Formats: sequence, C-alpha cells, structure tokens
Amino acid sequence: MKPSFPSAIRQFLEYLRIERNFSPHTLRNYQIDLNAFAQFLAHPASSAANADDKKSLPPDLPLPEDHRLIRDFMGRLYVSKNQPATIARKLAALRSFYRYACREGWTKENPAKLVSRPRQPQKLPDVMTAEQTNLLINTVTAAPLPGGPQQAGLASRDRLILELLYGCGLRVSELVDLNLDRIDRKEGLLLARGKGKKERTVPFGEKAAQALDDYLPLRNKILLEHHAESGALLINSRGARLTTRSVARIVKRYALLIRGDVTLHPHSLRHAFATHLLEEGADLRAIQELLGHSSLSSTQKYTRISIRQLMEVYDKTHPRA
Repeated sequence: MKPSFPSAIRQFLEYLRIERNFSPHTLRNYQIDLNAFAQFLAHPASSAANADDKKSLPPDLPLPEDHRLIRDFMGRLYVSKNQPATIARKLAALRSFYRYACREGWTKENPAKLVSRPRQPQKLPDVMTAEQTNLLINTVTAAPLPGGPQQAGLASRDRLILELLYGCGLRVSELVDLNLDRIDRKEGLLLARGKGKKERTVPFGEKAAQALDDYLPLRNKILLEHHAESGALLINSRGARLTTRSVARIVKRYALLIRGDVTLHPHSLRHAFATHLLEEGADLRAIQELLGHSSLSSTQKYTRISIRQLMEVYDKTHPRA
C-alpha cells in the first residue's frame, strides 16, 4: 500500500538512520529538503520553497509522481534566489528519496531523474600556505584571547584542535566525535569515524602528540573539578563534549585575532592538509585514504587547486608569461 508523502518521508529518514548509519546532521538536512518540497505541494500559493516554513502538512498528502511538480519546485527555488548549490542539494535529496520509493514499490520510476541539475560555478577554496598555517597554530597559546584567565587556560585544548584538524585532515564532526580511547599515543595513530560511520586509521605527528600531552592534564583537571566522566577527547570548561559549532567558533576566534580573517573555518584546515600533502608529492590515492573520501573524484579537486597555484607562480615569475 502506497503511504502518504509525510509518512513516506518518515520511513525514508528511518531507513537512512538505521540501514545507512547517516549522521544526525545529514538526516536533518534530508528532512529539511524533503519537507520543503512537501510544503510546496501542500501550500502552492505561499513561499513554501522556504525550507524554514513551519506550516503543517496534511497527513494524507499524496506521494507525487509527476516530474513536472519537481521542476516547478526547482523554479520556485530559483525565483526565491536560492543558491545553485542549495537547489542541487534539494534535488539530490529528492532523487535519493525516489530511489528508495522505487525500491519499496511506491512508484514505478524516479521522477526526479527527469529534472536537470542546476549548473554550478566551479569554485575552488582559498587555501592558506604552509607558512600561514604554521603561524596560526604556533601562535595559539600566545594569542591574547578575550574571556579572561579561564579562556586563556583552554589554549592547550585549542592548540590540539588546530593540530588535529591540520595534522590529520579530520572533518570537524570526526574531531568532536573522537574519544580518548581511540588514540594510540605510542604508535601515533587515531581512529576516526567518518561519514556513514566508516572508520579509518589516521597518523598524527610529533607536534600533535606534544599538544595532546600538554592538554591531557587540563582535561583531567576539568573533569575532576566538575565530578564529570566523559570519553570525549575534547571537552568544554564544564566537562561536556565540544560541539561542531563550538569548534567553529574557536577556529574563527583565533583566525580573527591572529590573521584578521573572518572567513576561516575548520574545513579550511582540512583543505590545507590535503593541498600541502599534494604539493610535497604525496600520492593522490594516499590522500584519498587519509581524508576518508569514498570516491577519488572528491580528492581530485586538490589537483586543480595546486595547478591554479602553479599558474600563479608561472605568471609572476616567467619572463614570457
């Protein structure tokens, strides 16, 4: 029996959670994108393409099978001045949903496949040089942070955050998920859990190891003072596990104080990790493994970054450029 659209969305999200081991963050994005389409169908006269629309959905809203409805939804997103990347993400969510619907026998074909993806500009991330990255990390413990002695006392933790983001190329979600028992200090290895709960072993260097040694006494002191127990490696001043937002704020704070840069974020250090490895001759397949990319195409963008930098050097230095 074919379920209603709201019911089908709930079943699909449950499938992603249980069978595919998707993270809460990814599930939330799928829910937002699918609900936006449902809002568009239920309230076509309103600006229902807004993913934040909170209008209630009719429980018996039928599961749509006409690709023209999806195309009209994409058009509404364009009119609402959504970015091409946002529109492409919503279409990708619909394609995944309808693949599941076909598998369950709710629809005969995937109508979202008949809708073209928006063309997106090829934007390459700006990457700090190795010198700029080292300066940022090395200055952390000396940076005059606002917030008084308590905040300054967390500098050893913040140094470790930057060392692991840059030294291991971790995603911020992998960093905050890291537990102390997944770090082998003697071997210089840590076990990261990436997208889809996939695990990979990542080496870390002496500087990250030293930052770890400097931070662990502070971690123990905080847990003792607050009578807290936690397996988390990175904790806040109350002994609770750090969140991805907290790490983003920490990185931005130091970037602003040290570099005057408000655009830097945790993923910038992952970009720098991969780019600097490639510039020093690392094999692309090895970088893929270190980053935890399931596809080599995700890693290949770093070759384009390096080529761009190569062209800049050529233009500036070659007499015939």
